[in-house]
Amino acid sequence: MRNRTGKLFLLVLTTVVFAACGGRGESTVGEGRITVAALESAYGSALWKEVTQAFSAKTGIEVELVIDRNIEDVIAPGMQAGDFPDVVHLATGRERALTETMIKEGALEPLADMLEMVIPGENVRVRDKIAGGFLESSLTNPYSDRKTYLAPMFYSPCGLFYNANLLEQKGWDLPSTWDEMWELGDKARAEGIALFAYPTAGYFDAFFYALLYVVGGTDFFDRATTFTEGIWETEEARIVFDIIETLASYTERSVPSNANSANFTRNQQLVLDNKAIFMPNGTWVTGEMRDAPRADGFEWGLTGLPALEAGGDSYSYTWFEQAWIPAGARNKDAAKTFLAYLYSDEAAAIFARSSAYQPIVGLGDMLEGENSLFYSIYDGGTKAALGAFATTVPVEGVTVYDTFFAPVDSLVNGSRTREMWVNQIKRNSDLLRAALK
Repeated sequence: MRNRTGKLFLLVLTTVVFAACGGRGESTVGEGRITVAALESAYGSALWKEVTQAFSAKTGIEVELVIDRNIEDVIAPGMQAGDFPDVVHLATGRERALTETMIKEGALEPLADMLEMVIPGENVRVRDKIAGGFLESSLTNPYSDRKTYLAPMFYSPCGLFYNANLLEQKGWDLPSTWDEMWELGDKARAEGIALFAYPTAGYFDAFFYALLYVVGGTDFFDRATTFTEGIWETEEARIVFDIIETLASYTERSVPSNANSANFTRNQQLVLDNKAIFMPNGTWVTGEMRDAPRADGFEWGLTGLPALEAGGDSYSYTWFEQAWIPAGARNKDAAKTFLAYLYSDEAAAIFARSSAYQPIVGLGDMLEGENSLFYSIYDGGTKAALGAFATTVPVEGVTVYDTFFAPVDSLVNGSRTREMWVNQIKRNSDLLRAALK
């Protein structure tokens, strides 16, 4: 019953979207006032109230703020009647899938001119302020037409965490290429230190996605994550599995036995005890291990995955939210001015007080301590890896996790060969491709 109701909602919304797009020029509402609909998430509501007030003070554009934990339920009736908010902050991945519906129906306003705008109160274009990689993803460019329709919002970076003090004490350089990574692995092994550990195989999602970008960029990532026929027989795929197989040989042997929900912190502890150098993780790891013992002088470090060769691209995976303008919005120029303002230092500082961080260049300079380190990862040339495997209808006995991530344990402990794993990926990709939504 719930699925049928959801489909009915999508049908009604779709009809209204196109009706609204056709008649939006008839509005008598002026450009000096906009309606902003925002999800009240764990960050709370105060940040939106403060940032909209600051925007109005700077631009003279009034903002009617609509904020709710279930913002879809609040704005859907008006949208069905052709009354669209001018700006919506609502990411993909929500149960109601409102943002996905708008994407599928071509009901979002393109943001190319917004990206060329100078940020209110500053002297820099929006495009130049947004960190590298965020505008090169299917999460912002959903139609593969090189046009941005969703603006990247609050984000959380992942990458390789390590003890910066260990490298400094040993005189070891942070590797910028995979060849340098293997050289470091040999040096560490000679001193009884593993190059790599991971909490659980599930943490290979962010690692795997970033590696796809490192090896083949956005095009290879998009083809791989949509299970394109023959993709796992390409040269790029060979390099991906070369790297993972080699990395498995440098991984601390005890990791697979503790790679579960009960004991994963033991694997994280390896880095704190200088028994392993790198582990893939997210910014939450410092909180998880806050009270754990650690080597003298321990200092968190975070880096992206190394490039294939000198001068190549390094990538760090990130999760982020999105904001967008409905194609049926009545005050688009003012709405784009508002979106542009969200990337200002002023707005970023307001958001940051609630631990909501914008993907802008120089954000790390506004933060303190570990957050300054973590959220400046994209300031030094590392690019953001974004996206995930495409959604499919359920396939009996086949999941993305079991296909692409879980086998890492078996590769490390030697119970499965690379060839066995790749053959499984090829078989399952055929099944998943046939089940694409």
